[in-house]
Amino acid sequence: MNVDKLIASKIKASRKRLHLTLDALAERSGISRSMISLIERGQSSPTAAVLNRLTDALGMSLPELFSDQLADNVAAPHCHSSLGEQKTWKDPESGYIRRQLTPRNAFSTVELTEITFPAKQRVTFDNMLRNIEIHQQVWMLAGEIIISDDESSWHLKQGDCLVFKQKEHTIFSNPSEVEARYLIALTSLPNT
Repeated sequence: MNVDKLIASKIKASRKRLHLTLDALAERSGISRSMISLIERGQSSPTAAVLNRLTDALGMSLPELFSDQLADNVAAPHCHSSLGEQKTWKDPESGYIRRQLTPRNAFSTVELTEITFPAKQRVTFDNMLRNIEIHQQVWMLAGEIIISDDESSWHLKQGDCLVFKQKEHTIFSNPSEVEARYLIALTSLPNT
């Protein structure tokens, strides 16, 4: 299944599983009803910021959205993910590319994602309704990025590693003239 169809089906299935109408999801996420409908029909390619708000409202993480694992699948203790099997998605606004590295059906509390972030771009993640805690480790493979949240800002260069708990507003930006590549290790915990 291609990534846009996967996103469409996961958003719709998650909304229905939670017994939410389009209007209710629109109210929870701050995304218009018409935009959600277009996304669910695969007629719109949403930005990273829009997907983040929708997953937040649905109580899931972005990596969960990109996984084609179904909720009732049994996780396997040993999994392999070849390059050709790894799902990729490109943010239509910033051009950043997200590659889901963790194999589907993996029995793991950590999800690995590789990000290729174009020069002079910025993405803001708003986590206003977060009912789960997101903990991230970002390891810079190439280039540089600045990560800012409600309280702090970090300028990361190749080889640097940052561990942080995602706050209400997190901004990723690439101030340089070259693309950046980094690995994200993400863990989701119930919010206490």
